[in-house]
Amino acid sequence: MIEGSHKLTGEVSISGAKNAAVAILPATILAGSTCTIKNLPMVKDVTYLRDMLIQMGGKIHILDNDKIRIDTSGIAAHNIDLELAKKMRASYYFLGALLGRFKKAEVPFPGGCDIGVRPIDLHIKGLEALGAKIKISHGLIKAKTDGLKGARIYLDVVSVGATINIMLAACTAKGTTTIENAAKEPYIVDTANFLNALGANIKGAGTDVIKIKGVESLGGCEYSVIPDQVEAGTYMIATAATRGDVLIKNIIPTHLDAVSAKLREMGVEITEYEDSVRVKAPSRTKAVNIKTMPYPGFPTDMQQPMSVLLSVSEGTGIVTESIFESRFKYFEELKKMGAKIKIEGRVAVIEGVPKLTGAPVYATDLRAGAAMVVAGLTAEGKTTISNVSYIDRGYERLEEKLINLGSRIRRIEEK
Repeated sequence: MIEGSHKLTGEVSISGAKNAAVAILPATILAGSTCTIKNLPMVKDVTYLRDMLIQMGGKIHILDNDKIRIDTSGIAAHNIDLELAKKMRASYYFLGALLGRFKKAEVPFPGGCDIGVRPIDLHIKGLEALGAKIKISHGLIKAKTDGLKGARIYLDVVSVGATINIMLAACTAKGTTTIENAAKEPYIVDTANFLNALGANIKGAGTDVIKIKGVESLGGCEYSVIPDQVEAGTYMIATAATRGDVLIKNIIPTHLDAVSAKLREMGVEITEYEDSVRVKAPSRTKAVNIKTMPYPGFPTDMQQPMSVLLSVSEGTGIVTESIFESRFKYFEELKKMGAKIKIEGRVAVIEGVPKLTGAPVYATDLRAGAAMVVAGLTAEGKTTISNVSYIDRGYERLEEKLINLGSRIRRIEEK
């Protein structure tokens, strides 16, 4: 429950990147020994992956709030639990990791947020190009190989998941693998850096061509996950929506260039430092147009919170969602709060209103849940958001951080 219309002020520290952590944890299987992972966000998705690794025979010791030691030497299973896999999308990273280490993998079709068609045919195409034989039966993806061999793989569509899965499998494949039209997100770079710390030979991560020279084996390492650019962007937008003044710490400012540029265009003052950014919005923001694009374009994960900001900005903004076709479901919830939105396919026309009003609303997915929190913070009166388990999948200690910034937010049990 949020009591809105309170400016966010103060400082907030950003946690490790959820989207990097969910690739790095399955990747520890390839190490076959002990890895210490620091700056790990203790969100639901990380907990699910931790449980999957334990179920497979991994040993995990929690060393600190954001630091764990994982020993995957005892893992012998090549399959993962169906119920856990259904809860999240990133369970598919076990495909590449298990194939790379055991030459076989059995992974259920992934779950996660319903934001549109997210086929894994590119993952399958890439792994088959490396020499895996894959068949799908009874909701399971079954893969095996006599030995993976390097290949040249062109991705028809830029895909973060497929790029990472191919990287995982190719680390110990014979010869060189080249991924063309690879995704360039910071999560790709972080996963490649982690794999290189294990002893892999990956070059070009962060560009659209990645080259992986296969090595005989990998070992353990100590590694720190990058800061979460989506969490940071959410706090930047929430600050602008409440006309606040917040210093957002523990970030990599260049990862937020697309969000910062749009906020500046809207009239928000952004001051960048080495590992922090100050966001100050003394007055009502101006409407802009947004089109989601693969990195380094405007991120699809920021579209929902930004649409909330547009709904209370001066003028009319147009949002084009070019990544996922079902990412506008939450607009029906936003309309309950007084937003004026017209949708035509993948385009939304948002006419700014002076203020939103509190209402009972529902989180339709992870990032839409964060958007409803932003809406509640800026709205007049009380907003109750149900189905907050979605938000817990990607935001660590959300209420605690927002309370420290001056918001009035608390978790209540549903009757």
